[in-house]
Amino acid sequence: MTTRTILYSRVSTSDQNIELQRKQAEAAGYHFDEVIVDNGISGVSTKLKDRAGGKRLFDLLRNGDTLVVRWLDRLGRNYSDVCEALREFMQRGVIVKTLINGMVFDGSTTDPMQQAVRDALIGFLAAMAQASNEATKEAQKVGIAHAKQAGEYLGRKPTFNREQAELALSMKAEGKAVTTIAKSLQLSRQTVYRICDHPAEAMRIASQWQAA
Repeated sequence: MTTRTILYSRVSTSDQNIELQRKQAEAAGYHFDEVIVDNGISGVSTKLKDRAGGKRLFDLLRNGDTLVVRWLDRLGRNYSDVCEALREFMQRGVIVKTLINGMVFDGSTTDPMQQAVRDALIGFLAAMAQASNEATKEAQKVGIAHAKQAGEYLGRKPTFNREQAELALSMKAEGKAVTTIAKSLQLSRQTVYRICDHPAEAMRIASQWQAA
């Protein structure tokens, strides 16, 4: 039986770069039979099965296939959606791998203990993905409200977007050199240093500009 490796990429705005996700995946050693993309789709409001690319995933993925995603939040709007998608893929025997932290969810294993640990981990990490989404939405709301109330100017637009900041931080955590990160994300070394030295500030600025 021939198995496939598929990269699924979902970006919600024109500022987010699909190629960045693909380059990061290829840098991690993956080679893909197909790349499926949902472009301009909000992960907060649209379930995976309701996206064109998401529907294709459910049509294609079979036992032994590998699905690669940047992180679990690509697979749903919230805790319930992410768990639902992951569990269906597990039932099909699909192997799901994440670029961030290199997590592996093996739907092809038949070992009961491995299955139990995997399923418990799915619930925990899906909850973390939802918490991250909620925190980002709340930070955006607070930033916009503050700017409107105080008449505050957002300042000069940053040279990076939120997706690049997230990727820079994840690559730095993996031990990648600043020069490598800068080249991969098409940023200056100074920008990468700024993001890594002040991650909270970098994410705040990028989120405010993206929501403005």
